Amino acid sequence: MTLSDTLELNETRTAYEVEGSGPPLLLLHGAEGSRRQFALVRPALAEHFTVITYDQRDCGDTANPEQPATLAMLADDAKALLDALGHSTAHVFGTSFGGRVAQALAVRQPDAIRRLVLGSTWPLQASLAQANPEVAQALARLRGELPESAVQMAEYFYPSAYLQANPVARRHFASAPVRSARSERRAAATGEMPNLDISRIAKPTLLIAGALDRVVPTALTLALAQSIPGSRSIVLPDVGHLAVTQAPALVARHLIEFLA
Repeated sequence: MTLSDTLELNETRTAYEVEGSGPPLLLLHGAEGSRRQFALVRPALAEHFTVITYDQRDCGDTANPEQPATLAMLADDAKALLDALGHSTAHVFGTSFGGRVAQALAVRQPDAIRRLVLGSTWPLQASLAQANPEVAQALARLRGELPESAVQMAEYFYPSAYLQANPVARRHFASAPVRSARSERRAAATGEMPNLDISRIAKPTLLIAGALDRVVPTALTLALAQSIPGSRSIVLPDVGHLAVTQAPALVARHLIEFLA
């Protein structure tokens, strides 16, 4: 059974869902994603954990003040949601930009995290636009041309072999929201580089990277190991950026093994 509801947190009406039982596991979605990003991986995780998903500011069904959100604000929202649901601590999995929110949460609210998993993400001190400029520029151009550019967008997020086997994924981005003040605020949050020292993260941490990730190169995710003491790394073969969609069973297995 899935509980779907909203909560007023930090002047924001946050849409969230809870499914399963066991230790709490908070999932943090990517840049312009939503809690629905975890639809394929959540059922397997819910057999072992109380899985909490929600829409961050300027995403999905969440409604918030019309002001740019900082990573500190997004991290504090995550902590406020856990508190409101009665969880003083939780396992946390953040993917892509959600991994940056998870890093900020781990620095600002270390006692809120039991174990941390960072997937297909990059260090808080790094700029994705500078680390992967050609792809970043191409995605920005294609984002402005949606929905017509949906097929070209998908080719950056999924490996070609996966798209050939799953042609429906070529239209993954066709339903993305059009450019708006909301999406511009979200884009600004994605590019922020806060002054937060991730070397302070002391919780057990697992890094997950896709071997064929064109959006966040594998080496950029694995570079987090240089700053987070004792972290472990896993590279998923033949997987691109959207691992929770492309390989949900594999991602779930690694999370269950590491967290349980």
